[in-house]
Amino acid sequence: MSNPTDFNEELDGYKKIDQYNEQHVDRIANHYTDILEALGENPRREGLIKTPERVAKALQFLTHGYDIDAAEVLRSAMFEEDYSQMVVVKDIEVYSMCEHHMLPFFGKAHIAYIPNGHIVGLSKIPRVVDAFARRLQVQERLTNEIRDCIQETLNPAGVAVVIECKHMCMAMRGVQKQNSVTTTSAFTGAFQNDVTRSEFLRLITASLD
Repeated sequence: MSNPTDFNEELDGYKKIDQYNEQHVDRIANHYTDILEALGENPRREGLIKTPERVAKALQFLTHGYDIDAAEVLRSAMFEEDYSQMVVVKDIEVYSMCEHHMLPFFGKAHIAYIPNGHIVGLSKIPRVVDAFARRLQVQERLTNEIRDCIQETLNPAGVAVVIECKHMCMAMRGVQKQNSVTTTSAFTGAFQNDVTRSEFLRLITASLD
């Protein structure tokens, strides 16, 4: 974020660093003061005095993916390697915000790629997920953006992405179906082959126990 201010807090030897754009915090907080009043609340009562500022900072954190170059995340840990079998990273936690209602959706992503001369540090795959998830999103676009970023940056023989999420806009309002799960998928290259795709789906549903 441009011109951020660091807020550091020592917690049992762990330094927590939050970065916020103070101008954006003030602007968003002012709007939330008006929203609280429009809802019939008193933004000056004790429990709500700092709520607009807290919401403003929370929204900046929840959408910090706009400031992350996902392709650069991958390029920072690309290595030449003669390995051409499937690499699977599954059960990656996903937290995002529905752009239609600005309510959370969350779940898991399962990602695989088949190297074509290069592999990538395994921690970078979840970072790519976060880079796109921490924005206002729809699950369908999120799935495609992750697939395209990996395909275009690593140039593998194929990429597979499956995302399973629960959407609060369905659970808390609207149809109010608390147990529904939305699954989206996107494939390139070798994963468009039924045999390879079936192997991927078997691996992401298999248990190590």
